[in-house]
Amino acid sequence: MFPKLISIGGFYLPTYGVLVALAFLVALSVTVHLARRSGLDGELITNLAVYCALAGLAGAKALMIVFDLNYYLRNPSEIFSFATLQAAGVFQGGFVLAIVTAFLYMRRHSLPYLRTADAFAPGIVIGHAIGRIGCFAAGCCWGKECSLPWAVTFRNPDANQLVGVPLNVPLHPTQLYEMIAYGIVFVILYLRFRHAHPAGEILGLYLVLASAARFVIEFYRFHEQALPFGLPLSITQWIALALLVLGVWLLFYARRHPAPIAPRPARLVPGVRHRSET
Repeated sequence: MFPKLISIGGFYLPTYGVLVALAFLVALSVTVHLARRSGLDGELITNLAVYCALAGLAGAKALMIVFDLNYYLRNPSEIFSFATLQAAGVFQGGFVLAIVTAFLYMRRHSLPYLRTADAFAPGIVIGHAIGRIGCFAAGCCWGKECSLPWAVTFRNPDANQLVGVPLNVPLHPTQLYEMIAYGIVFVILYLRFRHAHPAGEILGLYLVLASAARFVIEFYRFHEQALPFGLPLSITQWIALALLVLGVWLLFYARRHPAPIAPRPARLVPGVRHRSET
């Protein structure tokens, strides 16, 4: 749709990159806010978010290379190319590596695992939703051909050149499907977080709801790679199923170990009369 935000000669500012940066800032703001409401150290959480973001980018690129391994084996220089650097990558790869990084960081700094993860979950999903707007602008992660009234047609040759999206063909707007789904998941998680909840419940809800949404939407996405095992499921769907099962287990675990976390109320400013004081 609009892959280049600013273009000057051979240099251009990718719309996707700008929106990913915005997604990170929004996700960080939400995460630090919720972490402080849970009594966690805001500085530690900020550092953890930065490390997880870097690990997430590396993991997403790594899984993307694995998915297209034959291409990169034939063209090894492309691994370090500008095009690969700009590519969105595969979210699940980034998510898994970010989880490993988070575990090591939390262990080193004695942060409570599940309570910290609960604070991160709403921020992750709203960041993912904003990132999908970037995907839509760039044209990547496009859907299958369709004739529905809300089908989208890409006509910008830059989008085709940069990510390979077909032009002048009506497609499922799978990027927007995910944006809407993750936006709804964010609202559910954020509202639940504001009430007392056992540690791990928010993370469990995130894994169940976001994975279920991704599993369904994958049926409408275009896949360049052959589906594994001869079954009508993509690698991403198998990963989503595994994360969904983990989420269900976390929900049961949280319910069986109910040590409710009551988020701290917003701090009142001394000398200012608040509605709750009337």
